[in-house]
Amino acid sequence: MSSPSSFSLDGPTHPPSKRGPPHTELVPPRHDNKRHRVAAPSLPGSCTMSKALGKRPVTKPVRSAFEPNKGAKKLVVSKLRTVPRTDDVEQYYEKRRKELTVALVAIFNNQQPWQPLETLYRGSCLQILGYLEFPVYYNPIVFSYLDRSFLLSSKDCPQINDLGIALFRNMVFASTQPSLSSVGGKSLLGLCELIDYDRKGDSRFDPALLRDSISMLNVLNVYGKLFEPLFLKKSSAYLEDFAEELSAASLKSYISACEKLLAQEDDRCNAFNFDSTTKRQLMSKAHHILIDNYSEKLLDSGSISKLLDENSVESMKALYDLLRLSNLQKRLRGPWEDYIKSAGSAIVNDASRGDEMVVRLLEFRKALDIMVRDAFQKDDDFFHGLRQAFDNFINDKKNMTSRNTGTSKIGEMIAKYIDMLLRGGLKTLPASLLSDVQDRVDAEKSGQASTGDEDSELDRQLDKALELFRFIEGKGVFEAFYKKDLARRLLMGRSASADAERSMLAKLKSECGSDFTRNLEQMFKDQQMARDEVTSYKAWREGNGHNTSNLDLNVSILSAAAWPSYPDTQLLLPDEVASQLEQFASYYINKHTGRRLTWKHALGHCVVRASFNKGPKELLVSAYQAVVLTIFNHTDEPISYQQVAERSGLSGQDLDRTLQSLACGKVRVLTKDPKGKDVNSTDKFSVNKSFSDPKFRIKINQIQLKETKEENKETHERIARDRQFETQAAIVRIMKSRKTMTHANLVAEVINQTKKRGAVDTSEIKQNIEKLIEKDYLEREGSSYTYLA
Repeated sequence: MSSPSSFSLDGPTHPPSKRGPPHTELVPPRHDNKRHRVAAPSLPGSCTMSKALGKRPVTKPVRSAFEPNKGAKKLVVSKLRTVPRTDDVEQYYEKRRKELTVALVAIFNNQQPWQPLETLYRGSCLQILGYLEFPVYYNPIVFSYLDRSFLLSSKDCPQINDLGIALFRNMVFASTQPSLSSVGGKSLLGLCELIDYDRKGDSRFDPALLRDSISMLNVLNVYGKLFEPLFLKKSSAYLEDFAEELSAASLKSYISACEKLLAQEDDRCNAFNFDSTTKRQLMSKAHHILIDNYSEKLLDSGSISKLLDENSVESMKALYDLLRLSNLQKRLRGPWEDYIKSAGSAIVNDASRGDEMVVRLLEFRKALDIMVRDAFQKDDDFFHGLRQAFDNFINDKKNMTSRNTGTSKIGEMIAKYIDMLLRGGLKTLPASLLSDVQDRVDAEKSGQASTGDEDSELDRQLDKALELFRFIEGKGVFEAFYKKDLARRLLMGRSASADAERSMLAKLKSECGSDFTRNLEQMFKDQQMARDEVTSYKAWREGNGHNTSNLDLNVSILSAAAWPSYPDTQLLLPDEVASQLEQFASYYINKHTGRRLTWKHALGHCVVRASFNKGPKELLVSAYQAVVLTIFNHTDEPISYQQVAERSGLSGQDLDRTLQSLACGKVRVLTKDPKGKDVNSTDKFSVNKSFSDPKFRIKINQIQLKETKEENKETHERIARDRQFETQAAIVRIMKSRKTMTHANLVAEVINQTKKRGAVDTSEIKQNIEKLIEKDYLEREGSSYTYLA
């Protein structure tokens, strides 16, 4: 017997005997921690292990033709037990003796033994079964000739194996409906009990026994007749108890439990070779009991709203998959739309977070899009439901009115959100709205530019805002506020990207038509024409020898019809600035006969160079701020509030906000006495000579350009008036061409002509018809109208 660590260097010279197996060596187990190795026969010319034994490797020439190994084969067996351990047998019998003793004592005391009876007499059963299996195994061998010669051609006598199966079936399953007390009945009940063990996670479950039992029933041909009906009956009872027990649980728990149960039932049928018809009937019963019978619970609006509030994509996906098993997934659209309307209305009506309305709506919409994509498998029905619900709550009269103006607050906030994007770019966007990986994949699949690019991402975010804009029926509010914000961006040079501005204009034109964007396009044209006009003016000054001033003047010439209206204010400009403006006005009027210029100083801004004790600075300020600052050029003494008002021409809120921005803001180039955040008529102001800032060019917030509540309300009221005038103009145009129309036809035609500007309520049309009748434009004759003017 060789050691496990020994190696055979040379095979035997004599070939193995043709009688008997090759020589085999048995190796006792090693007791060290080293890995056991198996000695293999060496090949001719082998030098693999010579170096390991301290010998110089010997090389031999190898023939080109293949030579099979002719040496003796050696098999090394590790940890071979050559002598049986009698101790193991004694321990086995001792263990079983103790178990049987405890069980017998319990039985004689009329108590239930700790272990099942089947476990206690399993050894005896297996022993008897071994005796019975012996003839079953050898009968086909002994009588194989009988089967192949005589029984194969006999029509009346079955083959030996078939006869044995038939006799066993007739003995165990004597009738087609065996009683539960018979051997067959008990076998079927035991099989169902075994399946219950698996369902309940009982340790008594024996997978091998279940698999063999199912095979036996198939061999005996009683699976479909006897086992399947009983199994389905027992399973139905189990499923009903399971569903009833979970009926009081939350929807999330019920969905999770049903999903897990159905997966287990499906896996069991596949793992233990249940017939496909059994699996199909079982799953059908499970779907009916768990889903159809509890559809009200699964489709409860309150419970579904809670899952959607938690953004539980996994639970909603499981719910959708469950309902789809019973073809009930379409009924989920109702609770889905109800939740969107309720949550969307809550966002719109939340006055405390009004400035966040659009961001919250976009976050809400993104979460719903992800839900449709990941939970509802991109079901178009739910996507259409989403759009319909958004359209419903955005255009609901209870949600769309703002500050008793009768116009849409949502349109205003969308315009302001787009203004934020176009001014600040992506850095102003919340991280929650940025595109995720799946969005980028979808964008690439659809042929769009990668959302990883900053310009493409900004364009995509503008598209998302436009999706909200599309839901708004009355788009006049959006137009008015977008025009105001666009004017501010163009005049103050606040646009983050000129390309983004023109891209947005193209989107609006494609969405609403050229009539909607005519004024907006004119604003861009005015800016370009103004630049050309200023260039021409400066060339004229140089040609006429007027270019002696250090003042660099730039003028924006605006078409009054295209731009928003701005108030006229009196401002006492410095002499040099006033002279330049007069000179430009004279040049422009002489060049363009019949035109008139009106200066809007509220929109002006400039750069003022200031000298402080700690060094010079450049201040980016508004025209109001610049005029106030130049007053302090002529004196080092404090100047009173009244003196500032007299020397600047400003008064009221314009003066208060201007002084507040210069003396009370973050950048305080003036000092106020007494100190405080508010400006009073008794205050005095002086230059802050000790002012310092790490930056050379400093921007001072232009408070006077911020929109006040009164201005906002006035804008909404003007929009409502404009809408009335547009409706009345449409009515007059229609009646002038038709002369006479019925009320229904007139209302339909007005709606058709004004739909590009947004939907008009029929009650508003009726009110405007009454106003035109009062003005003698129309005359009512029964249910028809006649044009008079």
